[in-house]
Amino acid sequence: MSGWEIVPLDPFDRDAFDRWHAVYEAAEKATGEHVGSPWTLEEIRALMQDRGTRSRSAGWSGVVDGEVVTAGWLRVPLRDNLDRAELAVHTAPGHTRRRYAAAMLAHLEQAARERGRSVLVGTAAWPHDLGPDGTGSPGRELARKAGYDLALGDVKRMLRLPVADGVLEELAAEAAAHHQGYDLLSWAGPVPDELLADWARLDALVETEAPMGDLELERTNPDPAAVREGEAMLVAQGRTAYHSVALDRDGRMVAFTQVVATVHEPGRSYQWGTLVDRSARGHRLGLAVKVANLRLLQAEAPDITLVSTYNAESNAQMIQVNDRIGFVPVARMGEFQKRV
Repeated sequence: MSGWEIVPLDPFDRDAFDRWHAVYEAAEKATGEHVGSPWTLEEIRALMQDRGTRSRSAGWSGVVDGEVVTAGWLRVPLRDNLDRAELAVHTAPGHTRRRYAAAMLAHLEQAARERGRSVLVGTAAWPHDLGPDGTGSPGRELARKAGYDLALGDVKRMLRLPVADGVLEELAAEAAAHHQGYDLLSWAGPVPDELLADWARLDALVETEAPMGDLELERTNPDPAAVREGEAMLVAQGRTAYHSVALDRDGRMVAFTQVVATVHEPGRSYQWGTLVDRSARGHRLGLAVKVANLRLLQAEAPDITLVSTYNAESNAQMIQVNDRIGFVPVARMGEFQKRV
């Protein structure tokens, strides 16, 4: 690898950051149509420049003769899961199979160890028809050769909007017969103050309540301040969140769902967390809040024509809900883990 060097990324150096992101984006798009889901330039720039209390991100550029050929990204949580680090490596099309990715991955692993992290995780995506294991896909093989295990398999699904009013009405009516005594509430933008504590409580459960396979993940501690910090980041990134929740007779939030759109990708949106509290399961509230949120999204943002989501292969209940709404599988993603 003559002339190869790894250079720390300054997120405030506009030119260096733009070149780093160009490699990241090109590599994501090279995985195939609908396979990659790259964050836009300004979304990652805002995240990398952030010095909040929730997490810290850092980047490195793999450079050959002045050209950025590999992008490395490391993110570490700061409030919980303090043994965990998330790693991502992207190599520019035309520069693969030269061991640049392996060298960058080794560099990121060392950076994670220096930050006291021993559980390393990363993701790789591949076309849906390659199957759950993804054998032969570049990201899957890089992870395997570096000693990472496939800890959780996900399926990426997409929904074309608008969903016909008749379909949503039928699904809403079906769910309503099972959740009498619960009220639904929808809004765009920040979580109302009176719901903030409940939102923080449920949002903290999302990652560990959903199927996690073999991933080593601690439960997040609820923190309303962290929710507000996250909302400020959404604004900085040009994102808008659309929410729907279910409230029980006491006004306590027992289910929620969230879809996020960005000004940097007109027409697209992304399904984020959905959760029903254990105490309220069996009342079709997952279906109810997702249908309510699609109604909100179609009313507030009729220009959005696509929603993307990921579900663990083993999350049968949520997959059933998404299938009924009209989501179709388009790609797969593996979540890989290594303990050092």
